[in-house]
Parts: sequence; structure tokens; C-alpha cells
Amino acid sequence: MPPDLAARLASGERIEEPVAIVVAHPDDESLWLGTALTRLGDATLIHLTDGAPEDMRDAGRLGFAKRDDYAGARARELDEALDTLGAQPRRLAYGFVDQGLVWRLPELIERLRKDLAGMSAVVTHPYEGGHPDHDAAAFAVRRAFDGEVVEFACYHLFEGERVWGRFRPDPAAPEHARPLDPDEQALVGRAIDAHATQRDVTGGWRPVAERWRVAPRYDFAAPPPSGAALYDGFGWALTSAGWREVAGRC
Repeated sequence: MPPDLAARLASGERIEEPVAIVVAHPDDESLWLGTALTRLGDATLIHLTDGAPEDMRDAGRLGFAKRDDYAGARARELDEALDTLGAQPRRLAYGFVDQGLVWRLPELIERLRKDLAGMSAVVTHPYEGGHPDHDAAAFAVRRAFDGEVVEFACYHLFEGERVWGRFRPDPAAPEHARPLDPDEQALVGRAIDAHATQRDVTGGWRPVAERWRVAPRYDFAAPPPSGAALYDGFGWALTSAGWREVAGRC
């Protein structure tokens, strides 16, 4: 593959080389790289979790009595979103529990080594402390794959607020942005709407651009580049300090 997949994704060109997309949850593909999915001619889309945490607070609020029922709903929403986009990647679903990827890192890394073999490049999350599963995806991909790794912008904490669809600036990792035209914005908006269980999470946010960069070299033993993790404010059992402790043993 020619160098700098990030720039090629931002250019809007069609890409035929084999590319893997590794995302933490069903809906990450719609939120962060909706139009790119239609331009990757040989894409493998890997979902690491089934989108359903062991903690049933969200599932119960939505009327689900069982975690598996919530996971099933999220899988159906994913099917609808990909149909809406007209995207037909090869798909792999690992089915790990949402919010629990860090506990399964050795197994996750081993599975990714096998499934990423032969890929020209991998597209995944940045390490920014937005969600522990996002950070685990970034960590595992870097351990499993020696080739080009490109990141899409998702969300993180900046000056006390959640920032959507933007990277934390890093002079060593310049970004490439592709503005979405009105038709593309509407298409991606419909795909995001297909993830109906997540509406309270995403609210009215809709992307007006897709952003890409070559993954920088992270120190995963250090706090995320923003200095603080968004999810530390959610009251979850797993904190960013706990995440780093577990990841540091892998």
C-alpha cells in the first residue's frame, strides 16, 4: 500500500488493498468512519465487544432484562446501520463484554495477530482515555500488528468537557480531515440513528467531517495524552489507573 493511509482516507479515494478496521463497539463504525466504509473495497470490520456491559444499568433503563438481549439488539442495530450506509465489509465479531476488554488483553492480542495477518494497514481508536475499550483496542492493535496503524477521531475529555469527533492536537501526529457534504452528513446521520439504544449517549451529535492520522507512539503506562480519562467521571468500577495497571502486565 502507498504510504499514509490517513491522507488517502481523507482524500475520498477508493482503496482496494486489504484494510482491517478494529472497533470496540457496535456503533463506532457509524460514528467515526461512516463514509470510509463505502470506499474500502477489501475491508475487514472487527468488533471487539458485543456492546453490552455486565453492569445492567443501561440495559435495564432500556427495558432489557438480560445482557444477551441487549447485545442482540445492538447486533441488529449494527446490521441496519451497515445496510443504511451500503457498506459490505467482511465482518468478525469477537463478542467480548463491553467495558471489560482490558481483562481479556492476552486473548484479544492473540486473536488479532491471526486476523490481522496479511493486512496492508489497520484502522482503530486512539489512546485518549475516552472509553476503556477504545484504549484497549489501541493497545491490542499495536501489540498485534507491526504495519501501518491509522486512527480515527472519536471522543475524549478536554478542558472538562467531552469532545466529539476530534483528536487531541499532537504536533508529531498531524491529522487529515475530510469534510462531509450535506448528503453524506444525512447518510451518516441515518446510520447513527439506526443505533437506537445509544441515542442517550450520542445525543444529537453528528459528524460534519471524518478525521484521520497515523497513530503516534503511545506510552500506555502513562495517563492518556489528555492527562485525564473521561470515563473516570462515569462511576464505573474500572478506572483509568486500574486500566493502566492491568495493561502494564500484558
